[in-house]
Amino acid sequence: MMERNGNLIINGSGSYPGGRYDKISIRGEGTIMTDVECSAFNVYGTSEAAENVKTGSVKVFGEAEVKRNMEAKDTLVMGTMMVGGNAHMKKIKILGLLEVGEGLTGDEANIKGSIAVNGDVEYETFDSSGGFEIKGLLTADTIKVGLRFGQSSAEEIGGGKITVKKRSNTLLPFGKEIGFLSAKVIEGDDIYLENTKADIVRGNKVKIGPGCQIGVVEYRDDFTHDSKAAVKITTKI
Repeated sequence: MMERNGNLIINGSGSYPGGRYDKISIRGEGTIMTDVECSAFNVYGTSEAAENVKTGSVKVFGEAEVKRNMEAKDTLVMGTMMVGGNAHMKKIKILGLLEVGEGLTGDEANIKGSIAVNGDVEYETFDSSGGFEIKGLLTADTIKVGLRFGQSSAEEIGGGKITVKKRSNTLLPFGKEIGFLSAKVIEGDDIYLENTKADIVRGNKVKIGPGCQIGVVEYRDDFTHDSKAAVKITTKI
């Protein structure tokens, strides 16, 4: 069961040493006591890693907690995952919940569930049709946000092309709850916003759609706004 460089399969409950494994599969309740490195980390039950985890792929269908830092190439979270420190996850697909105590970085983020991050989030592409709460800065070359329900927020949002649109909620077609995004500052090259509240929006090309409450818009090339949007101050820079 605990052969080094082999597989670690946990069906019951117990604590196990870290080290290098090929694949780790947890179907019961397992605690890994020290740093662990593996090619695949699959959690169907409940797992806790007391230190750092480095893996090729991680799939969480149950509950997984990493006390310190996490590094993974491919991440799928259907259940709940918590990382106490920094998480470098190159490609993530979140259908459940991901919580990160510090920063979250990678290449491609697809959020259909929700993420809560205490630090900064930095990706090349960030696509969310779920919800997010980011205490720091959200940056990506391309940011696409589909607002279905509830409130998403980030301290600041920065990117190349930023698109925020309200989306109909197919699960609650008659629901009155509307998705909303809030940030202090949104800055990008090409910006389109709906249902967004921000103190400052700054960009080359800025289009403010319906449902927005914006304090100041600073634009370089082009600015338009919907009649159902509130913009207090507009400045060409």
